[in-house]
Amino acid sequence: MSKKRILVVDDEPDFAAIVQKNLKKEGFDVEVAYDGVQALEKIKANPPDAIVLDVMMPEKDGYEVCKELKESEEYCDIPIVMLTAVADHVASTRYSHADGMSMEADDYLPKPASAEDITDSLRSLLD
Repeated sequence: MSKKRILVVDDEPDFAAIVQKNLKKEGFDVEVAYDGVQALEKIKANPPDAIVLDVMMPEKDGYEVCKELKESEEYCDIPIVMLTAVADHVASTRYSHADGMSMEADDYLPKPASAEDITDSLRSLLD
């Protein structure tokens, strides 16, 4: 069985590197993109088995990327785990938990999500 390919999309290089390292330790092949535009280019060039997607990013945010993928016949089946630092109780931000849930992300984890949480989420979505 070939390794599952995961695309980690986060504009914080340090966080992306930690997630990448932990997922590699768990046996995944991992690629990283640092914004939504770069993520979409990588997905179209070589679709991953799953995506770990940060919400707040420059260029295109995670919600826009998620919406674009879920509306595309070609990419709508790729599982997406959304990561967000947005607290549920913060009403003043344009990012909210409800938005993420309405975006059809396959799972939704608060940041900082532990490596274990991310791995567990990916494994349950890929099984």
